[in-house]
Amino acid sequence: MFKMTDQELSPSPIFYLKGDGRAMKHEKAVVVFSGGQDSTTCLFWALKHFGEVETLTFDYGQRHKLEIECAAQIARELGVKNTVLDMSLLNQLAPNALTRADIEIEEKEGELPSTFVDGRNLLFLSFAGVYAKGAGARHLVTGVCETDFSGYPDCRDAFVKSLNVTLNLSMDYPFVIHTPLMWLNKAETWKLSDELGAFDFVRTKTLTCYNGIVGDGCGECPACKLRSAGLQNYLLEREGAETR
Repeated sequence: MFKMTDQELSPSPIFYLKGDGRAMKHEKAVVVFSGGQDSTTCLFWALKHFGEVETLTFDYGQRHKLEIECAAQIARELGVKNTVLDMSLLNQLAPNALTRADIEIEEKEGELPSTFVDGRNLLFLSFAGVYAKGAGARHLVTGVCETDFSGYPDCRDAFVKSLNVTLNLSMDYPFVIHTPLMWLNKAETWKLSDELGAFDFVRTKTLTCYNGIVGDGCGECPACKLRSAGLQNYLLEREGAETR
């Protein structure tokens, strides 16, 4: 057993990304990956910063198995290993609109959206940590975001930092959880994908839609509305920058 430093126990991802980033090219990262806009943008971000990248997808009984297929296809196209873990127990423990066709997708004022899955990010990141340690990786990358987080408590920065410390203590291993989108709104997330050279890829090949439509989606569900509004705002911003 080794003794972790204070920096390793409560790490700051910014600390590890300072300088020219060449040191990170010798390290390995695992991306929590659903094949959606956010996690795919994070995958491109990870490919830029780390020498070796794997993706980890969770089958938790979601309505659309297309999500798992989409994640696998994207990983294949980018030449990245994709592993699927069975988390179907979540459907037993926390019934929700993402896994049950008989639960309507809705957002009521003062309540968590019906798409919120209790414990999902807690379990996903914990299992990702176990997987990453076995794979010789200490960097975990996730697309959670506090700016456009739809009220999900497990997308908050405080939660991620707390869990990072917990994982490090529980496994005596210096994990670093990276959240490239934490303080970005959807327009800024589109901008990041553009800066990474992945704008068209993310727009046409990812699945964000709660109704299982790849690309721009159905345009009606909460996820599509958020994605579309961010896209339009970014396109207006980009057009304005090009005409100046």
